[in-house]
This record gives sequence, structure tokens and C-alpha cells, in this order.
Amino acid sequence: MKLNTLRHVKISGTGRYVPDRVITNADLEKMVETSDEWIQQRTGIIERRMAAPDQATSHLSYEAAKIAIADAGLTPDDIDQIILATVTPDTVFPATACRVQHMLGCRTVPAFDLAAACSGFIYALAMGRTAIAAGTANHVLVIGAETLTRITDYTDRSTCILFGDGAGAAVLSAAPEGVEGIIDAHLASDGSGADLMILPASGSAIPASHQSVDDHLHYAKLNGRTVYKNAISKIVGSVQGSLERCSLSIDDVKLIIPHQMNARIIESAAKHLGIPLDTVYMNLDMYGNTSAATIPMALDQARREGKIGPGDLVCLVAFGGGMTWASALVRL
Repeated sequence: MKLNTLRHVKISGTGRYVPDRVITNADLEKMVETSDEWIQQRTGIIERRMAAPDQATSHLSYEAAKIAIADAGLTPDDIDQIILATVTPDTVFPATACRVQHMLGCRTVPAFDLAAACSGFIYALAMGRTAIAAGTANHVLVIGAETLTRITDYTDRSTCILFGDGAGAAVLSAAPEGVEGIIDAHLASDGSGADLMILPASGSAIPASHQSVDDHLHYAKLNGRTVYKNAISKIVGSVQGSLERCSLSIDDVKLIIPHQMNARIIESAAKHLGIPLDTVYMNLDMYGNTSAATIPMALDQARREGKIGPGDLVCLVAFGGGMTWASALVRL
């Protein structure tokens, strides 16, 4: 298909879901040597959610997806493809997206998982956009969902304060003539930093064993100081790159929705971009870091709070394990 025949793609609906159980900083004070003041100063997080024992990533995904599909004015039968971004799938295989397809009652459409850590939702957004632009789908369900508390070591105060569970979803649809929709999506990675954020065991490199369990290798590990420095530069560069490619300025952007990693990282990135903090959306105080779920959850919340609406230009930007980073410019 020639480039000038590619269709524009819009976000036609969004949704989010979080489990009922709240884990506060006060709760964590009882588990590790920490304090509410220490956590807030270093991360900006006050509380986060934890999935119930009978909830897996598929269950959170299903709830968010139902809301997004209804918000788009569609039914599950209208969905042509499902892409689920997650690093905490129900199982290594089959894909959790296949379970969600069945739970929703969708047709036998393509469904697959995508692992790009905290950048996963924007990666999935780009994949869905490509399918619709090329004419192979009309409506793609894109989900970011995690149950990170299942891979969190609650004896490690440097990581257990960060992570929570949740899911966000968006429906992408072919846009009518004159609607810009998703106008830019840029993806990148650098595997030289793969060990900076990692779940060491459970894959083919370190299969499960008594030793791997004893060594806590089935829990997420991160090098906070190095991640901090890389995250700021990649977030700033990604936003600036998207704007330059589209011949736009930061003043054209109504709201920046970054991956909800750490308030200090987000505040520093805003300072480097020369923008006031009120043009950057944050909800990590309520939910913590939910990896691939943070951006779709924040996007849905910002829409429903009236922070953004039709015609507004929104910049999505993320940095995460891999290392991966990504950005997207979306005209609602």
C-alpha cells in the first residue's frame, strides 16, 4: 500500500481498572524499614493497589478492556485485533491476550502479548496503529496491564515501595477524513542496559530451581541511580524528537502523560523541557508504578477528569526495562 493511502488512526475509547485492595506507605512501614515521609520524598507515591489472590493480569485486562470498548461505542465483536503489553503475563504461554479474547467473547481475531516493560503500551499503540493504517484492521484493542506485586520482593525496601497492580486499555479505530489522531510514534531500545531493570529468573537463562528461589531471583531488580539518569535524558529527548518530526513546539501540547515511574524523574524532565508541572499529568501518588499500565490508566483518568478533550494534542512518553523508550503524539 502506498504511503499516501495509509489511513489515519484515532483513539476512540479508553478504560482503566485497579484492584480493590490498597497498600499504603503505612502498610509498608510494617514490612520493611521505611517511612511514609521517606517514600513520598523519593518517589511521590502514597499508595498502590494489589490484585486479589484470584486475580491475574488477564482479569485486570478484561475489566479495563470492557470499559474501553463501551467508551468507543463498540462491542467485543467489533474488535479486529488485541495487543496486550505486559511483563507479568498469566503464563509464559499461551499469551494472556488470548485469554482476554476469550473472556471478552471476541471473534477469533489475532491476539498476542508484547513485552517492552514500561514502554509497552506505546509499543503496542504503534503496532495497532500500523495495522489500521495499512487496512488490515478497523478496530484494535490495546491494553497495558500488570500484576507487579507478584514479582515484588517485600523484604527489599528499594523496590517494594514502587510497584502496584492495574490495567488500562484503549481502542484504536480508523479515523474519518480530517481527523489527525495518532500523528507520531517513535520506539527505541538499547540492550546494553538490559540488566538495569530485570526479572533474573523464570526464563531460559535461569530456570526455576530451589537455588533461584532462595536467591530471590524471581523478583524484579533495578539499579535505581543509573535508571534515574537514563530516564530523564530519554524522556526529554523523546518528547523533543516527536515534536521536531511533526514541526510542532512544546506550546502546542495540551498535556504530557509520562510513564508514572517516579515523581522526581518526572519533575526533572519537566524542568529540562522548560514546561510548568501542571502540563504534566501524574497519578502515581494513587497507583505507584504499574509499568505498561501507567500510561493508559493516566490517559483514561485525564480524559474523565476533563484535563484533555477532543482536539487536544497529548504527548505520551515512557522509559523502561530493556532498556526501551518510546513516545507518541496523539490528537484526541
